[in-house]
Amino acid sequence: MKFFINKIFDGETDDKIHLQFQKFSRGEFKNKAMVVVKQQAKGRYSISTTAEYANNFVRFFAEKLGDNSAHVNGVIITTVKLDDELDFDDKKLAIGIRKYIFDREMTGNGILELCDKYPNCFIGFSFKVGDSELKIKPKAPKSSRPSNKSKDKIKVDFCKVKTNDLELVNNLVFDEEAGGFKQVEISHDFIIDEIVVSDELKELAGDDYAMIKEKAVRKGKIVRNLDIDGKEVVKEKEFAA
Repeated sequence: MKFFINKIFDGETDDKIHLQFQKFSRGEFKNKAMVVVKQQAKGRYSISTTAEYANNFVRFFAEKLGDNSAHVNGVIITTVKLDDELDFDDKKLAIGIRKYIFDREMTGNGILELCDKYPNCFIGFSFKVGDSELKIKPKAPKSSRPSNKSKDKIKVDFCKVKTNDLELVNNLVFDEEAGGFKQVEISHDFIIDEIVVSDELKELAGDDYAMIKEKAVRKGKIVRNLDIDGKEVVKEKEFAA
């Protein structure tokens, strides 16, 4: 599978990409989808990212796990009550946010079923697959707001991976300029110029402004900022999602 930034720079779009942007208004959102990848000894990589990649990581490693099982620690976070649908181990409720806690053995296919059934939920599962280990903070990501904060003030540690899986590394660092890197730091600026509401959506939604916000298309560009072993590279890609 391909992660959402990789898809956008390849000119692709789908529902999973749309989910990444449906909460954004017009504006410039700096230092999003941040990544730090360090190459260690013997083809081993240390990866840290911000929260945008959490569901991508969970799906990627669940696909690798398949029919096999692993011990899963983590949460599914949502504003929707899922008490009668989910098989969970514990739960917490605060200010309308429901946190369903998991601490159990699960198969990769079982995790994928949850990913497919609840695509709008934040799924922050930590587990191991072979020589790879995924750790995601079991808390809700912060809401997206326009920001001018320096990336130097932002901790890139919401998701952490130790791996020798080159497919995963190439999903995050897909740039020709990064060949043979020792360390790469990446951040993205999301620039939303237009929110497109089609006539069909207007007719379907009527006065349901929540539906309009959820399903409207965001158009703009992504600025990809890379620091490759001290060399800075900037790339841009227009998108609609």
